[in-house]
Amino acid sequence: MEAGGGVGLIVNNKQRSMLPNKSRGEFIRNQRKDSEGFSECPDLEFEYADTDKWASELSELYSYTEGPEFVLNRKLADKKWTELDIVQHRAHAMRLLDGLEVTAREKRLKVARAILYMAQGTFGECDSEAEVQHWMRYNIFLLLEVGTFMALVELLNMEIDNSAACSSAVRKPAISLADSTDLRVLLNIMYLMVETIQQEDEADKPEWKATRETFKTELGSPLYNNESVSVMLFGMVTKFCSGHAPHFPMKKVLLLLWKTILFTLGGFEQLQAIKIKKREIMGLPPLPEDSICVIRNMRAASPPASASDLIEQQQKRARREHKALIKQDNLDAFNEKDPYKTDDPREDDDENDDNDNSLEAETFPLERDEVMPPPIPHPPSERISFPKGLPWAPKVREKDIENFLETSRSKFIGYTLGKDTDTVVGLPRPIHESIKTLKQHKYISISEIQIQKEEEYQKTPLSGGEEDIELSPAELLYQGMLPSLPQYMIALLKILLAAAPTSKAKTDSINILADVLPEEMPTTVLQSMKLGVDVNRHKEIIVKAISAILLLLLKHFKLNHVYQFEYMAQHLVFANCIPLILKFFNQNIMSYITAKNSISVLDFPSCVIHELPELTAESLEAGDNNQFCWRNLFSCINLLRILNKLTKWKHSRTMMLVVFKSAPILKRALKVKQAMMQLYVLKLLKVQTKYLGRQWRKSNMKTMSAIYQKVRHRLNDDWAYGNDLDARPWDFQAEECALRANIERFNSRRYDKTQSNPDFLPVDNCLQSVLGQRVELPEDFQMNYDLWLEREVFSKPISWEELLH
Repeated sequence: MEAGGGVGLIVNNKQRSMLPNKSRGEFIRNQRKDSEGFSECPDLEFEYADTDKWASELSELYSYTEGPEFVLNRKLADKKWTELDIVQHRAHAMRLLDGLEVTAREKRLKVARAILYMAQGTFGECDSEAEVQHWMRYNIFLLLEVGTFMALVELLNMEIDNSAACSSAVRKPAISLADSTDLRVLLNIMYLMVETIQQEDEADKPEWKATRETFKTELGSPLYNNESVSVMLFGMVTKFCSGHAPHFPMKKVLLLLWKTILFTLGGFEQLQAIKIKKREIMGLPPLPEDSICVIRNMRAASPPASASDLIEQQQKRARREHKALIKQDNLDAFNEKDPYKTDDPREDDDENDDNDNSLEAETFPLERDEVMPPPIPHPPSERISFPKGLPWAPKVREKDIENFLETSRSKFIGYTLGKDTDTVVGLPRPIHESIKTLKQHKYISISEIQIQKEEEYQKTPLSGGEEDIELSPAELLYQGMLPSLPQYMIALLKILLAAAPTSKAKTDSINILADVLPEEMPTTVLQSMKLGVDVNRHKEIIVKAISAILLLLLKHFKLNHVYQFEYMAQHLVFANCIPLILKFFNQNIMSYITAKNSISVLDFPSCVIHELPELTAESLEAGDNNQFCWRNLFSCINLLRILNKLTKWKHSRTMMLVVFKSAPILKRALKVKQAMMQLYVLKLLKVQTKYLGRQWRKSNMKTMSAIYQKVRHRLNDDWAYGNDLDARPWDFQAEECALRANIERFNSRRYDKTQSNPDFLPVDNCLQSVLGQRVELPEDFQMNYDLWLEREVFSKPISWEELLH
């Protein structure tokens, strides 16, 4: 049992009966103190969103070792910025832009630092964080208007191709912050610009709103060397992972990549709006509910109560029952007949964490018969109040209705009608009612329509006509990523593995700490502690960025075209994404979510506004007062959502969850009292429940109950019983191979214009032009021409009468 796991000490019946009567209550009180009222802890006040608060997102761009560089930037300011007018501001911005074109690297870096100081809100002249943010917004829109972003992209391209810097970094035994100075300054400015401009503000001037939309379009278009900024950044990620550029500041690259994708493609609310619009265009009924709103209104289920809580609860009930009947002098007799002492030799293994019943909505008497006294009538005030209805509308697929009718027909009539879902002749009345109910809840997804259309295009390539492809931001990004998408996925997962807290430091793993380690390693305990916090924070931010990038891409590609999503998902699965995410969750997840790897006084912009207090070991350990770390909870939810997307409706991948023994790992994650995280864990448990065996279901009834209460119902899904068990021998490769063939056909039909099928090329039917073509015959054919004539023409009898008929 892990300390602090929240379950408390497990006390079996024998141990409990051995306690002296007097000390029993004291023991319970102490146990209650030890468990710290875990079962009564409130839900985590976490609101899932596209990003954290703006100030947090800005501060995460910089590592604490970069702190001294703020002063360097500030020194480059020559005039008091806040006292100049708009004309002078614009002239200064233009001068700086010209300065970026000088050939001398040192001078160029100075100019870039001066631009960075502007983008950081000329903090030297501000007295509050709000003032810094005001000037940041003003300065960044000014820099964008004069064309700074395009110049920065060109400089970044130069730095990426700087072979001298790459080769010197490869040869170095230890890479530090100094090796990536130029890149970091450029990426900092670009990140600040993208992050600030994507934030909508009602107080913005109309011209700023227009500038924002133009910038958004440019950012997603292949304007820079025929590739978009996102594809250029993906190129940096793969170059870093291949070992050719170990000095790239990967955290900044990933953060900029995430914010660029988020800005150009849109976040979760935009996804919902696109989905509603697409369904309308396709003539599909509207969505049964807004999933974001449903999840926000859900409450988390309680983690397991500690054994001591249960004992105390039972004692209270026993007291209530016997209070009216037992006099004080009869208490000894009552204690001799201990109501908690049972003859059942089993221990309370339902409380054991290995048997894992991580969810407990209420204590059910049937499951706790070892420790429960006989049922007691509750007063009205204590009656359990059940929710009025389930949170989700049930869904049924067309395929489910077909299967149900096939089974019913073969059972009652003895024949089948294929895909006919309307004929119900000869079927009993209850079956009619069932079909009616199933059809009421039938849900047709956008993906199903896209798959049908694709099948039609493949069947009738000539008469099907040209497909009208809308060049949406997601479509443009997919076209840019398509040639190297497998490499991008492998690179992201490599970095995610290196940043996962469960990963052991190996010599062959990539070094993701190049942009956090100082030139001179720490010499004091305090410096070591500060660097330790910085390194952990650095890894957490990388996990946050990668999880957000993968989830956004999967969701946008699925909406754009299901086979784009399947292509990306399949390459994630081939690159071992499923075991990697399970490995990530195979840690003390409560510790990860409540980790305090931040030093608030060193966060930007507070570190440049306020006087820095003297750091001590105590102040470093103190951290903030939040009950959880926003970025870590955000990352966990993202990774669970990715796992759900990869495994949904894919039997071979669901079996991977079973094979990798994910159930105990996922159940430990249920201890986090946050409704959204619990929902995605329960979804993953639901899909594999029927493969886990009867004994698992029997000893995890709390989890089964929570799945029923929180996860959407598929009306004829027997997830809880496992009768069918899909016991027929499954060829997992066949499922993936069939999917892969469909994806390849889709990609070649839509994007591979060079290798068109020769069978579909136009045919020349004119006899004169065909006979008039000069055909080059091979030399050996010309030499043996007489033989060929003899064999193929003269020796074969021709029946001219048949030709005439």
